[in-house]
Amino acid sequence: MRRHNRLGLAGLAAVAAAVLAAAGCSSSSSSSAPAASTSAAPASSVPASPGTGGQGAQSVTDYLNYTGGKSGPADKSLPPVYIGFVNQQGGPTAVGLLATAGAQMAVNYANAELGGVNGHPIQLVTCFIASAEEEGTVCAQKFLANKKVNVIELGGVAIGVQSFFSTLAGAKPVIDGVAATPIDSVQKNAVILFGDATHILAPFGTYAKDVLHAKTAALVYPSDNAGIAVGAAAIKAGLVAAGVSVKAVGYPETQTDLTSVLTAAGAQTADMVIPYSDTAGCVNLAKSLKTLGITDPKKIVSAPLCLNGQVIKGLGDFPHWTYSIASSLYGDPSDPGMPAYRRWRRSTPPRRTPPTRGTSSTSVRR
Repeated sequence: MRRHNRLGLAGLAAVAAAVLAAAGCSSSSSSSAPAASTSAAPASSVPASPGTGGQGAQSVTDYLNYTGGKSGPADKSLPPVYIGFVNQQGGPTAVGLLATAGAQMAVNYANAELGGVNGHPIQLVTCFIASAEEEGTVCAQKFLANKKVNVIELGGVAIGVQSFFSTLAGAKPVIDGVAATPIDSVQKNAVILFGDATHILAPFGTYAKDVLHAKTAALVYPSDNAGIAVGAAAIKAGLVAAGVSVKAVGYPETQTDLTSVLTAAGAQTADMVIPYSDTAGCVNLAKSLKTLGITDPKKIVSAPLCLNGQVIKGLGDFPHWTYSIASSLYGDPSDPGMPAYRRWRRSTPPRRTPPTRGTSSTSVRR
């Protein structure tokens, strides 16, 4: 079964919102950032037809109605509408490896089915951050210099966010699918569709209390990874608020044998074990958990950052853990939002991508 990274699906929805923002920019003589940023949010003034998604009557399954587009393909004879897109990829850590694929899929869909933006085809202008904070400055400068870019979407970006927003200085609106850091949430020119790490990870405490009935939890994470460290703090705060005793232990991101770290956190006796890391750390944590004989998939709970093709390369499969999913998980039969998405996927020619193996791991939708 082919699975889509959560940020990949979020990228699709974020571009749909960017289409709204771009439409607002193209139809207005004003180029001020606040006005465009307001347009980027899913506005109640845009009718959303009732669907069968996870939000019931509030779910959006008809993007034609939602975006106010015109059925059919965009007019290729018209000049394109450009949307900036930033993702962290090409380096040792990829927070949302498939976010770019999700964004491009949304653009392809809008150009083929929604008439683009007022008939104009949409085109992504990409900029990728590999591993350095200053690369965020480079991306912001690129979009500032390109007057054709009116709105920018962020994929999965944990490195370079501070310098990106500092350099952009509110000059253009930014839309996030899922923000990897809390930096995005304090920007006046940014809109976040599905929350940031601080808010989407706190319900770990609710799950620990109501489902696992856990009294104790072990949390391990790379403490020198800024984005991960912030998320770990949010997880710990949620657990503490739920009355769960937590022992959180950080470790250097370069450390590969994590058995001592897990032991220091009390993972062998804890009611709940939370390995929270980026892709490389997921592989190392999975191996160390097996070494210690900790294999209960109900007890091991993680964020979906480990649902990544790079992890399969390192392990041969996804770790058989419980994963918290803030939005729809592709192929989840219990999610009523999946039928509409899968019908559209079946009508779209598949891309040539290598298949991945399915797992028996449990997904938790919050």
